[in-house]
Amino acid sequence: GDNPRVANSLGSGFIIDPSGLVVTNNHVIDEADEVEVVFTDGRTLPADIVGVDPATDLAVLRIRGGSGRFPSVRFGDSDATRVGDWVIAIGNPFGLGGSLTAGVISARGREIGGRYDDYLQTDVAINRGNSGGPLFNMDGEVVGVNTAIFSPTGASVGISFSIPSNIAAPIIRQLSEFGETRRGWLGVNVQAVTADMAEALGLSAPRGAIVSRVDSDGPAFTAGLERGDLILAFDGQPVPDDRRLPRMVADTEIGRVVDVDILRRGEPMTLRVEVARLAESEAAPARPVGADEDITPQGPSARTVFGLTLAPITDALRRVHRLHPDARGLVVTAVEPGSDAAGKVRVGDVVEEIAWTQVSSVEEAREIARAAAGTGGSPVLFSLNRQGQYILQSLRP
Repeated sequence: GDNPRVANSLGSGFIIDPSGLVVTNNHVIDEADEVEVVFTDGRTLPADIVGVDPATDLAVLRIRGGSGRFPSVRFGDSDATRVGDWVIAIGNPFGLGGSLTAGVISARGREIGGRYDDYLQTDVAINRGNSGGPLFNMDGEVVGVNTAIFSPTGASVGISFSIPSNIAAPIIRQLSEFGETRRGWLGVNVQAVTADMAEALGLSAPRGAIVSRVDSDGPAFTAGLERGDLILAFDGQPVPDDRRLPRMVADTEIGRVVDVDILRRGEPMTLRVEVARLAESEAAPARPVGADEDITPQGPSARTVFGLTLAPITDALRRVHRLHPDARGLVVTAVEPGSDAAGKVRVGDVVEEIAWTQVSSVEEAREIARAAAGTGGSPVLFSLNRQGQYILQSLRP
């Protein structure tokens, strides 16, 4: 016959409010037509989906019917957890029903490929069906939502990841209040500051985030932020790295005007930016851009600068390397293997500026680079246009 197949997904969750608000993972209830909450005593009650946030994989449900006085748990402070602290997970692994597993926090601030990643890593046994369940500290407070496992086998190998309560709680508050998340938005893409770049930028250690793109319809553009700006502080808080900035912005209330402290071409400046609201399509987990491609080496010649063979842009080179129409400067036609530039710069990249100075001839590029490196051979900043994407890179001679 033509019977539709019914698929059941089993996960875990926890009640955070006596009225019957339930927290779980979005992937547990994703595309579900009906959701049921099964209690430890065997009772089953229907639930409605209040709101979901795919970016952090969280969902809030409300139990329909029932007494209205459900036993609930409360969130603790995940920032207070330390590596080595004991934690307990309760969930429904493999559909076995209420199971308790214990272990310690192995690491904090783990990234596993999402936009707002900052997971707690534990060695608690988390398996299929544990998703969405609570991670408790020794005071019985929820410090995490068990979300993912790293596993070559599909079962627990002692590496599991939980969303920290301090990230989950505000999102859950927004989902229960508005049915959706309301994240702040600046309209910039940022890149990391490496140790070499920090030296070239005059910093004692890597910190901050470099602006690689500014959306022309975003608040950063209106405020005057430019590509190549180094963002050092946002709303009075230092920006430790390019991973933390998107979350600092996301957590800012919409419409708030904040100070953004930047370094532009070595000059400190402060800009005032009005934080706008992130469209939810933008909040979907983003895939990192670009894997390193192989480059075919050609012998070094008089046209090389710091291991890059450079050529003025011609129509033929534009076609061969499919250069972006806005690209101005010198195109990289070869990268010397074993040079500092190998792996940092690709064939087809366009060098637009060296040490914040525009370049149009190879001779000019060599002089500027040599002068900027000085006798000590310190790293020099190269501004690159890669298929229309702005990249700041530091190269040593």
